[in-house]
Amino acid sequence: MSDDTLASAGLYTDELNKIRVLEPTAAQQTTELKEECKEFMDNIVEFRTIADKLISTVDGLQAQVEQQKMKAIGARNLLQSVTKQREAQQQQLQALITEKKLELERLRLQYDSLLQTEAEQNEFIEQLLMQK
Repeated sequence: MSDDTLASAGLYTDELNKIRVLEPTAAQQTTELKEECKEFMDNIVEFRTIADKLISTVDGLQAQVEQQKMKAIGARNLLQSVTKQREAQQQQLQALITEKKLELERLRLQYDSLLQTEAEQNEFIEQLLMQK
């Protein structure tokens, strides 16, 4: 039988002269498509692996960023706390200085008053001594 007679019956021969139901070009295209699909699936698996690694890396970095962010917030809060404590301490010292200045002024006035009283008493003593 010839190839044309077999082809009209829907049968074909391949390069090894085996009888096939599919046309050789269709069989070859099917084989090529199968290989391309396998290659595509391998690429998809490789892409998935790379994407999973990227996601895990980004998750790790996100956790580190979050940790550093919390440390920065803690440091900022501590700094604000220290600043407020220093301001409160400065206000307390300012109040103490004002209080001591007032006490100094009161004692100076009392000292001046005592000096005046001493002078008056010395003058009175002198007058008594002169009268005798």
